[in-house]
Amino acid sequence: MATAKKGTKPKVAGVRFTTGYPEEGAHNHVHFDEKLHDSVVMVSQEEDGNVLVKVGFLKILHKYEIVFTLPAIHRLGRNIFVVPVPNLNLKVTSITPLADGHSIKCEYTAHKEGVVKEEMVLASETNDKMSVKVVIQARVLDRHHGTPMLLDGVKCIGAELEYDSEQSDWHGFD
Repeated sequence: MATAKKGTKPKVAGVRFTTGYPEEGAHNHVHFDEKLHDSVVMVSQEEDGNVLVKVGFLKILHKYEIVFTLPAIHRLGRNIFVVPVPNLNLKVTSITPLADGHSIKCEYTAHKEGVVKEEMVLASETNDKMSVKVVIQARVLDRHHGTPMLLDGVKCIGAELEYDSEQSDWHGFD
């Protein structure tokens, strides 16, 4: 068993920097893809025909209004409706036909942390066999990680009461 000697100094190794790095003050730039500069809700059609809507960062226990444009899906036609699916956290409030698709407005309550996916099904009013699944994807932060910058098309419309905080109206037993 090895023992350490008292009064000995630890060995310190030198640090060397390699040459070839630009000098301090040189103009270095990071270039990002143009898509990253857009601060709007991203809508993309998946290979299976479903639609993925990325709404960015949200905060837990907050309620949001999300508005996005669904591109024209020819098999659905112009008149579409939401198939009633039991979902307490996502509710479609309006569907408005546009020249190049539909404007969808919904309300979403962020109820758990992490990457969350909520689904809705839109169907054709003229052909009951035609439908498309729309998945709303969000990254939900806990209440201690600050306030996220919301994308265009996402608006905070309320906050739920936090049960383990001082906001409770519980006064205890007398």
